[in-house]
Amino acid sequence: MTRQTTVEKAPRDPQDSLPAPVKGLRGHPWLTLFSVAIGVMMVALDGTIVAIANPAIQKDLGATLADVQWITNGYLLALAVALITAGKLGDRFGHRQTFLIGIAGFAAASAAIGLSDSIALVIVFRVLQGLFGALLMPAALGLLRATFPADKLNMAIGIWGMVIGASTAGGPILGGVLVEHVSWQSVFFINVPVGIIALAFGLVILKDHRARNAPKSFDVLGIVLLSGAMFSVVWPLIKAGEWGWGSASTIGWLVAAVVLFGLFAFWETKVAEPLVPLAMFRSLPLSAGTVLMILMAFAFMGGLFFVTFFLQGVQGMSPVDSGLRLLPLTGMMIVSSPLAGALITKFGPRVPLVGGMVCTAASMFGMTTLTETTGTFATSLWFALLGLGLAPVMVGATEVIVGNAPLELSGVAGGLQQAAMQVGGALGTAVLGAVMTSKVNAEFAGNWQDAGIPVPPDPRLEQAAEFGAVPGELAQAPGMTPELVTKIGDVIHETFMSGMGLAFTVAGIVAVVAALVAVLTKRGENAEADAGGAHI
Repeated sequence: MTRQTTVEKAPRDPQDSLPAPVKGLRGHPWLTLFSVAIGVMMVALDGTIVAIANPAIQKDLGATLADVQWITNGYLLALAVALITAGKLGDRFGHRQTFLIGIAGFAAASAAIGLSDSIALVIVFRVLQGLFGALLMPAALGLLRATFPADKLNMAIGIWGMVIGASTAGGPILGGVLVEHVSWQSVFFINVPVGIIALAFGLVILKDHRARNAPKSFDVLGIVLLSGAMFSVVWPLIKAGEWGWGSASTIGWLVAAVVLFGLFAFWETKVAEPLVPLAMFRSLPLSAGTVLMILMAFAFMGGLFFVTFFLQGVQGMSPVDSGLRLLPLTGMMIVSSPLAGALITKFGPRVPLVGGMVCTAASMFGMTTLTETTGTFATSLWFALLGLGLAPVMVGATEVIVGNAPLELSGVAGGLQQAAMQVGGALGTAVLGAVMTSKVNAEFAGNWQDAGIPVPPDPRLEQAAEFGAVPGELAQAPGMTPELVTKIGDVIHETFMSGMGLAFTVAGIVAVVAALVAVLTKRGENAEADAGGAHI
């Protein structure tokens, strides 16, 4: 016989919410934050550091646009699919154990990617990398929730968000240095020493915390249904440019996703210990925070995917220079994240979240004005505004989701928060990639004809327009003149810029919707309830 889990009425032992007295290094709150930040930094860094390496990987391994998208989407999708399950594992067996296993596996998978010699192996190991990353991300939030009292939790999450934000935004800079001066493989090899350091600190400092009401079983069918539903959403979005948006394949996969999500929701109301207790979503702020994370990541990750190709392909920058051009984004996120944590602690999350998404939307619409000759000042302005907007959202939405969940579901809440971000990133990359492909397909032939090029358009050059880069071997082609190379290059850049402008417009609209959703958020009620008597 099954029963429906009721989150609000779950019995709670008061001692679950009180951090135990700290003696020595193990379990010290701020040292715990430092320890988990190293591991989280490694995973967050990998979400974007690969973006700067994508052109080098594409060239070295002969990848298509869909292949390159899967380098990102395989990682993000694996994270998204496994995060909630990983959070449940942490709630059941302890967040310390899952965190340490995640660190070790992530470093090993990173090394395997660096040793791969085909795009298929890169994608396979990126998926494994995402699965191990899923183990440590919600475990980090679970450790913070169990270690810090509520009056210190916002500041801790603010610093945690600063690490994620700085790592996410700093990935292209570090990636540029490594790709240009070492190799694209070094982007992955760097995780090995970082993983060893994180593992050493974790073994010494982290203390296991388990709520008395932690789950005792696993929802296997729920895992299968949710995983299938997520895959059924992202796969057709990636393939829509090839299949066509109105094709039977695209529509069939999307219908399957709807059916699987419906079956998942139905099953979760029947199983004794569901993967995602749907009663959690009776909290409007928690639901709004989850949707907000999806929309924010959609706009940010989807837009960032094309920025690197614009800087390197259209403006002809080196990987290092393109990474440095993104420095205002990184710097603003580093500065704004702890400030956002302080503002949210004092005034609540609603106003900072709405303001953050308005800034994000303005940045996205601003980047539709970029051209081949846009200078440093204009691009820096839009990147800085984007960093200013993202920081309060990453911090505030995390507090809203985790703070509105019961302590015994802190791992699930942490997994939900990260899953929302990774799903949003995967969807953003997939949808905006499909938008780009469709726009290029629609305009390339016409731009080619308008340029007066005396030969038929080459499908390989149309594919190059999706990356914005003129193939280096074009000048050596038979019958090619410098004038003709210039004309073809102009067509490739013009077509790419048109597609990127439409992609940023879509991202800006999504950010506006996210600002409206942010109005529904408020401070975490359960976090406040857990504060009683706890001191650091």
